Amino acid sequence: MRILISGASVAGPVLAYWLTRHGFSVTVVERAPALRKSGGHAVDLFRPAMDISEKMGVLARVEERATGTKRMTLYPEGKRRPVQVDLAKIFGAASDRHVEIMRDDLSEIYCDAARDEVEYIFGDSITAISPDGEVRFENAAPRRFDLVVGADGLHSNVRRLVFGDESRFSDFIGAYLGVLTLPNGFGLDGELRIHVGVGRTAGMYGARHLGEARALFLFRSERELDCHHRDVPRQKDLLRNAFGGMHAEVDRWLDELDRTPAFYFDSITQLHMDTWSRGRATLVGDAGYSPGPAVGGSTTLAVVGAYVLAGELARAGGDHERAFPAYERAMAEHVRGSHAVALSAAKTLIPTSRLGVSGLVQGSRLISALPGGPSRAFIRLTTKSARLYNSMTVEDYPPSPAAAVTRA
Repeated sequence: MRILISGASVAGPVLAYWLTRHGFSVTVVERAPALRKSGGHAVDLFRPAMDISEKMGVLARVEERATGTKRMTLYPEGKRRPVQVDLAKIFGAASDRHVEIMRDDLSEIYCDAARDEVEYIFGDSITAISPDGEVRFENAAPRRFDLVVGADGLHSNVRRLVFGDESRFSDFIGAYLGVLTLPNGFGLDGELRIHVGVGRTAGMYGARHLGEARALFLFRSERELDCHHRDVPRQKDLLRNAFGGMHAEVDRWLDELDRTPAFYFDSITQLHMDTWSRGRATLVGDAGYSPGPAVGGSTTLAVVGAYVLAGELARAGGDHERAFPAYERAMAEHVRGSHAVALSAAKTLIPTSRLGVSGLVQGSRLISALPGGPSRAFIRLTTKSARLYNSMTVEDYPPSPAAAVTRA
């Protein structure tokens, strides 16, 4: 049975790995000419994704590539004295199994896990999907697949082809995210530097194995801005307008915008769909249920969704009419929880008032000052994301003769 996956970031390679373990024949098509090697921006893997990574045999590589960020220096806008925060304590208190890793590193690790068993096609994209499974590409000749899965992110091409325009499902939650790569010449060594003000937050961090750093920008906007997600010059201007004059250090980060080798910018948008499946096609990860980049644990959700989708297809013997609804039922509560967490996290990370800035600073100072036990209890009591991910359970889907599907 042949399955085509669009997207080779996180959900796609994880899904490909588990599908091959269940006996399916898998092809992954990716628009980019090759896997990105710049490191990407930092993402979090919480306990469910860590458990799945361990089952894949890649946990040691994931932990080896962890960013190593252990402390945070927090600068409230307009204040002279920064606040020192023990990030290792906060991460440890929030989740009993967690790692921060650069996204492109994670993608490479997951791709390598089944590289010899999966057909990867880079530098190509799907242009049409017929109800009977015939797929047309920009460059390759048409091919027929039994199933097609969109794992191609918030601006999913598969979703557009199968379900229609993105605007029908997207819900802008009032904020934007920008990330740029710059030289690690600011003395960072396991440190995250954050400047926070009303409606805007800027930070800089490195990774212990990279000779470069990332600057991250989050800002609020009451309305969705007139900016296409591929219009890079316009995006850079928006960042300059939003953060210019915030702090001399932030201005130095902005000076790198015209020299950065890698840049990312997008709205923080959630996707709300009644179903992620139609006919022989389905969606996984941000393509179907993005909780919002940087605020909703979307990487963990993508890993879990890919694992569950592969497991339900195996359990149904490849019958998508049974597997797709089962996959959606299994993921529904996790997705609803992640959407709710993202809305709460956005308010915390990008305060809407001076009181919110003060609350973020004082809360960080308190958690860092408390002993491990009390800080862990305080975070789990007050942080919705910690409660969500520590309570998220995923069913085991071991390969079995009944579930195995003969490769065609």
